[in-house]
Amino acid sequence: MQFRLHLLATALVCAPVLAHAAPAGTAPVTAPSAAPVLTLERVFASPSLNGPTPRGVQLSPDGRYLTLLKNRADDRERFDLWGFDRKTGKWSMLVDSLKLSSGRVLSEAEKMQRERQRIGDLKGIVSYDWASDSKTVLVPLDGELLLAGLDGKERKIAGTTGGELNPRLGPQGDTLAFVRDRRLWIAPADGKAPPRAITPEESAETVHWGEAEFVAQEELNRMSGFWWAPDEKRLAVERFDEAAVGVVTRAAIGADGTRTYDQRYPAAGGANADVSLWLMDPDGGHRVQVDLGADKDIYLGRVDWASDGKTLYVQRLDRAQTRLDMLAVDPATGASQVLFTEQAHEKSWINLSSNYRFLDDGSLIWWSERDGFGHLYRRFKDGRWQQLTKGDWVVTDLVGVDQKTGRVYFAGTRDDVLAGQVYALSLTAPDKIARLTDLAFDNKASMDGKGQALIVTRSADAQPPQSYLADAHGKRLAWIEENKVDAAHAYAPYLAAHRPATFGTIAAADGTPLHYMMITPPMVPGKRYPVFTYHYGGPTANVVHKGWQGALAQAIVAKGYIYFALDNRGSENRGVDFGSKIWHAMGTVEVEDQLAGAQWLKTQPYVDPARVSTFGWSYGGYMTVKMLEAHPGVWAAGIAVAPVTKWELYDTAYTERYLGNPKQVPEVYKAAGALEQTGQIRDPLLLVHGMADDNVVFENSTALIAKMQGEAIPFEMMLYPGYTHRISGPKVSQHLYETMFRFLDRNGAGSGK
Repeated sequence: MQFRLHLLATALVCAPVLAHAAPAGTAPVTAPSAAPVLTLERVFASPSLNGPTPRGVQLSPDGRYLTLLKNRADDRERFDLWGFDRKTGKWSMLVDSLKLSSGRVLSEAEKMQRERQRIGDLKGIVSYDWASDSKTVLVPLDGELLLAGLDGKERKIAGTTGGELNPRLGPQGDTLAFVRDRRLWIAPADGKAPPRAITPEESAETVHWGEAEFVAQEELNRMSGFWWAPDEKRLAVERFDEAAVGVVTRAAIGADGTRTYDQRYPAAGGANADVSLWLMDPDGGHRVQVDLGADKDIYLGRVDWASDGKTLYVQRLDRAQTRLDMLAVDPATGASQVLFTEQAHEKSWINLSSNYRFLDDGSLIWWSERDGFGHLYRRFKDGRWQQLTKGDWVVTDLVGVDQKTGRVYFAGTRDDVLAGQVYALSLTAPDKIARLTDLAFDNKASMDGKGQALIVTRSADAQPPQSYLADAHGKRLAWIEENKVDAAHAYAPYLAAHRPATFGTIAAADGTPLHYMMITPPMVPGKRYPVFTYHYGGPTANVVHKGWQGALAQAIVAKGYIYFALDNRGSENRGVDFGSKIWHAMGTVEVEDQLAGAQWLKTQPYVDPARVSTFGWSYGGYMTVKMLEAHPGVWAAGIAVAPVTKWELYDTAYTERYLGNPKQVPEVYKAAGALEQTGQIRDPLLLVHGMADDNVVFENSTALIAKMQGEAIPFEMMLYPGYTHRISGPKVSQHLYETMFRFLDRNGAGSGK
């Protein structure tokens, strides 16, 4: 599940900003005048107040075209494929998703994979793949496969029936591969001949070829189960068998009925799928199994081909996720050897990463936390290591490598932990790091495969996300989406009332500085305000960033609240020691750090200490329950959306990474759970859950409901039939947040607006 704050982050567009001053290039923030009031209804309506939000920005293989998925003004969740011809300087819509939509209902497998990818609420085109000749684009749409030409013509791939998963063109552009009916299929990329299955047809429905198993998709950020060799002469293909994985009956309770699904779910302490890796020709011939070692209870982390196709590299992660082995595999025989090993720090774990590149000279650019912070290293072909970056900051992303010039591009927190920047270094002089982006913005970037052009996405306090194409030195060549907040922008009517975010630190119990962000309404001297605190608290995420905080936070402030968020120990981008405080101790230091934030707030002269509430979703929902249990009377009210209440109900890869195996440390699970101390809750609690949640299953909330009812503890709840872990949509999102604020008003924690 990669416990992400995905829904709120989507609404907020993840990130606060520079204290009080408007960054260069943005409109100044002025005192409120006659600006209209920003309502919750408007926040979730179309067009989006964030402006256009392109996804999937790519450069064609020949570098001429820049393509992206752009949402419609009248439907913020529907995306079409657009292209920019860098030669003519003109944009055009390449594929109109409405025009070509078949209206076919997605299969359950497709729906669940989209949930894993956190795009389950999107419509239209959600992915695409350039052909190597830069003349056509492979476009999956409503479960069907289309080849779209730059001439505006489209044709359906012959022999596709709908429901094809993970379609991908081969590196040479001659062949197409996809998964259907639990088998891997191959077809000519020109779409003129029907596909053929190249993996065996097995009778057991628990066997899948070419797919990533559940925990790989949900927790390891690996969506693929097959990998082309560069010359398209061999494929590496995953096979997994779920027969040993426990079956849970998941109920999807909807408004017009209930459907049940018998789902293979690897709960903590239970069996994982039996995963193996095979090598074969594109016709399925010469199939050999890769030697992944004697221990079969492992995770297949990453799979990559060397640029010459002579070696397959496999990352093997032990079940405890404390040891990662890089294997070099012979593509002809499947024989393997260990190239090197990463070992977790004591009382910590391995953070699996995609921040690495195999270079043509046989060396490897590799991200590691071996010195306590996430940094880049180079491993030479002879086994020598060279550390490329160092210091009490982290590299957050390996953006690209230009092998001709020896330049490495990366994103990191070198200048500001709250505002990411993009940098470059030379492999011959790595100490000389050049910053390529503007400090006034929070920046991210991607590059073409050759490391020639940067695609930078950035945002600031009063500037929603914008993106541009830059050269290798960071110079902007052209806007991809300037998203300027001018008179035509959807957010323009509300800009005059926009309230800037401010930042600071609060000391944890051990003295560790904790970063917070706060947005206040216009202050009236002597008046005290209610505080709406938002927390996530778990690993792999931060909620405090300098960037566009989003319209939802502004609407909350417009209701008369102070909006406050704090990153506790256990969150990422502060190094191994900071993040590992929750090892075998979830629900402890995170709770105490949020307590420190609440206590600090109550000392501020503009805060009403009797009206400090707290809200969290997913891991944050779990945190709400643990916070009310641990410290009755501190928070005026708590809101828990889709909380985990019993970690034994959650999956192996995520839960065991942080808490260990429940069969070995049951006491850890008992302490970390949210059901033991419900009798301590004295403050108003609103419990919210989607009744078709396949991520944090509804049983987590029903267990809490039953426990609190049995103890005669009052609480309120709002359930959403048919909704999954997201609970999103223009009207339902409005309903959810209005429910929350009415709850706060009823319980004396609200603003009354």
